[in-house]
Amino acid sequence: MNRTEGLVQRRNVVKENNSDGNRENHDVDDKKSDKNYDDGDSKETRLTLMEEVLLLGLKDKEGYTSFWNDCISSGLRGCILIELGLRGRVELERAGMRRKGLLSRKVIVKSDNPTGDVLLDEALKHMKDTDPPETVQSWIEYLSGETWNPMKLKYQLKNVRERLAKNLVEKGVLTTEKQNFLLFDMTTHPLTDNVVKCRLVKKVQEAALRRSIVDVAHADKRSLALLMLAHSADVLENAFAPLSDEDYELATRRVRSLLDLDFEAEAMRPDACEIMWAVFAAFTK
Repeated sequence: MNRTEGLVQRRNVVKENNSDGNRENHDVDDKKSDKNYDDGDSKETRLTLMEEVLLLGLKDKEGYTSFWNDCISSGLRGCILIELGLRGRVELERAGMRRKGLLSRKVIVKSDNPTGDVLLDEALKHMKDTDPPETVQSWIEYLSGETWNPMKLKYQLKNVRERLAKNLVEKGVLTTEKQNFLLFDMTTHPLTDNVVKCRLVKKVQEAALRRSIVDVAHADKRSLALLMLAHSADVLENAFAPLSDEDYELATRRVRSLLDLDFEAEAMRPDACEIMWAVFAAFTK
C-alpha cells in the first residue's frame, strides 16, 4: 500500500448549506486522522495496528502464528476498533451525567468515509448498520465470532489473519508458500523483508523502554496502543525476547505499570482516544 492509500480525497466545493458544511468538516477531520496513520518517511513501509500485531506473532521462517495462541484473534479485533478510533471514524457515546463506565458506553460511528482498508471498512459498515449501537466488548466478541447470539454471527470478520497476511505480501513483507502438515496442506507466509520486522521489533522495544511511555498524557497514542494490543494478543514476548536481562525487566515493568493504570481516569484526559482506553479495559477486566 502506498502512502496515499487510506486518505479520503475531497473536492473543494462551495458550502451551500449547513449539512454540506458539516460534511466538509467531517472530511477535514478524516484527513487529519488518516494523516496520523500516514505520516512519516515515504520510503518506509506503513503498517496498520492489525498488521503490526500479526507480524509480531508470525514465526519468521514457518510463516504462521503459534497454534497455542488463543488470544490473537480477539487482539486483532481490538486493533481494528482502535485503528478506527485513531482515524476518527468511531467514538464512544457521551458518558452523560451519571458518568457511564467505558465498558457500558456504546460505539458510535463518527464518520463513514472509507479508510482505504478493506477490513476496517467492513467493520465500520457493520457498526453503521447496527441499531441500537453496541459496546466495545460486544464488538470484540461479534467481530471475532465469539458470541452465543446467533443473530450476531453475521458481524464476524472471517479469515482476518489470512487477509492481513495477504496485505503484508502485497507490501513485500511476507511471501506465500504451501506447507504439508501430514494430513493437510496449509498456506503459510514466511518473512521476506527482515528490515521491516526488525524495525517493528525495535519500535516496540524502544516504546517500552522510553520513560515517557508511562506519562500517557504525552505518549504517542499509536506506540501506546501497539504495546497494549501486543500484550493482549500474547505476542509482546516475541519483541522483548532479544532484550538484555536488564532491559527485559525494565520493559516488562513499564508494561505492568500501563496495565495498572486507571483507564476510566485516563479516558477523561483532554485529547484522549476514549475508544482506545475502552479496548484496554475490555482486555484487562
